[in-house]
Amino acid sequence: MTEPLVPAANITPRRLVYMGTPQMAVPPLRALHAAGFDIPLVVSRADKRRGRGSEMQPSPVKAAALELGIPVTTDVVDALDVDAELAVVVAFGEWLKPEVVSQLPMINLHFSLLPRWRGAAPVERAILAGDTETGVCIIAIAEEFDTGDIYAQQAVPILPTTTADELSRQLVEIGSQLLVDTIEAGLEVPTPQVGEATYAGKLSADDFRLDPTRPAVELLRQIRIGRAWAEFRGGRFRIWDAEAIDVVDGAAGLGAGEFGIVDGRTVVGTGDGTLALIEVQPEGKARMAADAWRNGAQPTSDDRLT
Repeated sequence: MTEPLVPAANITPRRLVYMGTPQMAVPPLRALHAAGFDIPLVVSRADKRRGRGSEMQPSPVKAAALELGIPVTTDVVDALDVDAELAVVVAFGEWLKPEVVSQLPMINLHFSLLPRWRGAAPVERAILAGDTETGVCIIAIAEEFDTGDIYAQQAVPILPTTTADELSRQLVEIGSQLLVDTIEAGLEVPTPQVGEATYAGKLSADDFRLDPTRPAVELLRQIRIGRAWAEFRGGRFRIWDAEAIDVVDGAAGLGAGEFGIVDGRTVVGTGDGTLALIEVQPEGKARMAADAWRNGAQPTSDDRLT
């Protein structure tokens, strides 16, 4: 990769190109626009087939840009034609072409405390790993993804009940403001990342599949990232919300995946601990309260979550 062009230090750029694609990249765009930055162009990924009708739909960032009256392109090279002083990259999702990064200074808003969780799924990986803290970083673009020096960062705690959706919203809100403040203050000389790097690879099907023989605390982390599922009576059974409870009379002796009732609540045994189910979704049905599902499904002692 060609050596990236570094933003000039202690200068406040006012004319920006914005590069982003998913919904979480929309609030930073809106924040920069509201702060009065001149954004002559947005670069986003091509339209995709989305929704039940499989009609071609714009990315969330493209839709927001058009609403704001900002021209949109899918070709990164077009960013060189608008006399921008800086490009802001937020979850763009594509490699940046060498001829662009060598001519246009760029910064990136990343949703972790680098160098922990470089990569595509930093929010979910932080939860799955049991991290108690994450954050946002504004970094320079470097030859390798998420390895650039840091202009600014802010830590955010992860509570034991925080879901990936909740954490993402927090990080986006904090990151959007940090982005505006950092650019308005003038980009100072960034500092190198310090510490051992970890990598947040894309989520796979295994990351959502619940194994009831695992400890309850690990299953709860999977549930908190959303779309967690196991099998029940041959169908896919999603668990959207649950909590760990102490093993008490009535739950003692539950095997992994075995259902029970404790204080009127639907519970399931795990490899270590007991889960009280709060919201579930049987295959082919809508999300519902776990107790309402139990009343209809009437799981027996022979039924297992697998």
